Amino acid sequence: MSLAVALTRASEGVAAPLVTVEVHLSGGLPGTSIVGLPEAAVREARDRVRVAIQNTQFEYPNRRVTVNLAPAELPKDGGRFDLAIALGILAAGGQLPREALDGCEFLGELALSGELRPVTGVLPALLRARRGKRCVIVPAENAREAALLSDVEVRVARTLAEVCAHLRGAEPLSAPAADAGGDAIDDYPDLADVRGQLNARRALEIAATGGHHLLMIGPPGTGKSMLAQRLPGILPPLTETEALEACAVRSVAGMPFEPGGWRRRPYRAPHHTASGVALVGGGSHPRPGEISLAHRGVLFLDELPEFDRHVLEVLREPMESGRIVISRAARQAEFPARFQLVAAMNPCPCGYAGDPNGRCRCTPDQIARYRGRISGPLLDRIDLTVEVPRLSLAELDAGRNAGDEDSATVRKRVIDARQRALQRAGKPNAALDTREIERDCALGISERVLLQRAMDKLGLSARAYHRVLRVARSIADLAGSERIGREHLAEALQYRRPNVVGQE
Repeated sequence: MSLAVALTRASEGVAAPLVTVEVHLSGGLPGTSIVGLPEAAVREARDRVRVAIQNTQFEYPNRRVTVNLAPAELPKDGGRFDLAIALGILAAGGQLPREALDGCEFLGELALSGELRPVTGVLPALLRARRGKRCVIVPAENAREAALLSDVEVRVARTLAEVCAHLRGAEPLSAPAADAGGDAIDDYPDLADVRGQLNARRALEIAATGGHHLLMIGPPGTGKSMLAQRLPGILPPLTETEALEACAVRSVAGMPFEPGGWRRRPYRAPHHTASGVALVGGGSHPRPGEISLAHRGVLFLDELPEFDRHVLEVLREPMESGRIVISRAARQAEFPARFQLVAAMNPCPCGYAGDPNGRCRCTPDQIARYRGRISGPLLDRIDLTVEVPRLSLAELDAGRNAGDEDSATVRKRVIDARQRALQRAGKPNAALDTREIERDCALGISERVLLQRAMDKLGLSARAYHRVLRVARSIADLAGSERIGREHLAEALQYRRPNVVGQE
């Protein structure tokens, strides 16, 4: 029987569905056909594979070669199937033992010389492969990424000849060298570099504690971007599962793997000219956007009103659900998007509304249009809004002499407070659902009266009501309190008031 089967994996979002490569040799005019919904790069594999086999000193079958990629309804693209197709052809022709392909998965693109080239999405493929307890053979250039998973049997190869020698039992392939990794905290910008701005620093600490979204409003040059850049340095370290999730997204996007820094919190800061596709992902072959690349990290949107309003509106659903689903005519891809939004904006188009020197020349209509670029539903999803005022020279000098707290000091408090939330609910406070809020954010009589008055005065929605309680829970955790007190609730409420300069 001239039939051989090899296993590989496709790339579909951060999923990696199993693909069975069936190769059949038959009589008739020599030729090669690939079926199973292959796209252009996969159809071209027949030429790459043929020349690679010949340059590896094997014989390409002078028969009719039919390659089926199953399941047939799954679109296949890219060169990731080359290695599996080549091995299936060699096994079907009797140049490799068919049983040697059992229990293995193969990933890799072939050069005409027979060398293996790296492919994207290796980490998601390994995460799925470990469920089947199979050995996975990957290109040597993907070795560092493959080494992250210690519970998966992985072998690395540089050429098709090395893979064939391994399958014959002549020269076993080696496993990838383990990478020590690390959080590389010292590489983060230090919070001690920010002078003054005690209110903004406090809001940043609360946001880090509960994973809350944050909006900073203030004139140019007051340190909004500096504060945002220092948020990853005070966030708790990623767990191994969270770090692997973030790495899997970057792997699918084809971003270079950084040895020793794979546990770092992602930080993404797209320009305000970014399109909706760039932000949420998309394309004919869906790829992750900025919100997915910021998964388990920080997404910083500077000059928030300068973004196109339709672009900002696409943030609303993933801010609630923590994922984004991209649908196309032939396929659907889902990417994780559990990011922490930090946004910055000026109080008016010129940036100087409320300036004591009277530098602002914006009319009320111009200011209203500028602020109206951000919709109410989007603002309703932001937990904390804080003013970042301009500092005087005396305040800057005082901050330098006072020795503001560094990131390590603040981070320790944040970790302790986050641990309280994890022990109580198993998740950060920003992720609490309605039932968990009722259980963990119960208020006393005086706190309920205060919240009712605030809701009536500020016109808070039901969503804002829940977000105030989540923020108050984070403030109480920072204070080491088991229950939400009046002072915690009052501080949470002050971050909900419209504290844009000149607006009350």
